[in-house]
Amino acid sequence: MADERNYTLYGTEFSLYTGKVRAYLRYKGIPYKEVLSTMGVYERVIVPNTGVRMIPVVQTPSGEFIQDTTEIIDALEARFPERGIYPETPRQRLASLLIELYADEWLLIPAMHYRWSFPEQNERFIMAEFGKVAAPWAPAFIRRALARKRASFFSGMLPVLGISKETGPAIEQWYESLLDHLEQHFSRHRYALGERASMADFGLIAPLYAHLYRDPAPGRIMRERAPSVARWVERMFEDQPAIGEWLPGDEVPDTLLPILRHQFREQFPVLRETVETVADYVSEHPGERVRRRVGQHRFRIGDAEGERAVMAYPQWMLQRALDYYNGLAGADREAAEQLLDAAGGREAMGMEIPRRLVRRNNQLWPA
Repeated sequence: MADERNYTLYGTEFSLYTGKVRAYLRYKGIPYKEVLSTMGVYERVIVPNTGVRMIPVVQTPSGEFIQDTTEIIDALEARFPERGIYPETPRQRLASLLIELYADEWLLIPAMHYRWSFPEQNERFIMAEFGKVAAPWAPAFIRRALARKRASFFSGMLPVLGISKETGPAIEQWYESLLDHLEQHFSRHRYALGERASMADFGLIAPLYAHLYRDPAPGRIMRERAPSVARWVERMFEDQPAIGEWLPGDEVPDTLLPILRHQFREQFPVLRETVETVADYVSEHPGERVRRRVGQHRFRIGDAEGERAVMAYPQWMLQRALDYYNGLAGADREAAEQLLDAAGGREAMGMEIPRRLVRRNNQLWPA
């Protein structure tokens, strides 16, 4: 039965995307309770009400179930417009959407690499976390066995994401560079765009909290190399913190430009191939649900080259940024183009999507 006053968040503390929604709920001051997504909760609540085995899920006081962090946040923004997280000015709004896309879909790579490629530092902690979810009521030896089975599924995702011995060093070099840029930024600014959190912050908190702050190996790196980033992570989980304003004049800080440049240089070539592969898939499977993985392709991270799955969902996220940009006109369009020119992304944002995707019943379908 739905709580008559509170929202319910189903997820885990070590889930990358649950952290994004938890931080948002706290920032907005939305009353909620959190329920650990154990195996039993999946079978009794999550799968019957969403049709998928994915977290986080939010249950509204009226009994509606919402899955997918972006759709959860957008639904709650409509219901709780105070302390809104979407800037109204073109450069800041576009930067916010782009950084969410980058954080949700591309920073998943270092998050998963650092969690699963350093077992000597992380394994005991991770197995304990998975054991709590697998069967919190069971004896320790059963929890360990179930945890290993569940963990093997996630560690098996490394090749899907292009994480290998060949790409690992480049991923680490990229992540350390990212930390350096974010350290410069958060030593000057409370949030991504000033004194008020935006969707850019909630996108970034997903990988930077559950995996890269909490897990032992990357957590040590963050605290030692980028203490201002660690303090920002902690700040993102304060309950209804005092807020100021976004930077005046629609300013996107120069400290964010290296991150946007990296996005256009390395993520956008993958997104372009994704759009092409999705178009081919939809043409070959007319009217069918679009699978999460629709092919394989080669890609680059820094000086390393690898192979990874082509995943359809990032196209849906990309559409949000492109739709906003393509809807701008006049002075707003010129302002957005100034940002893109500074980030080396104007040509990339001219991308066309021949086969658009929509989310229906928590699945991807051709539009």
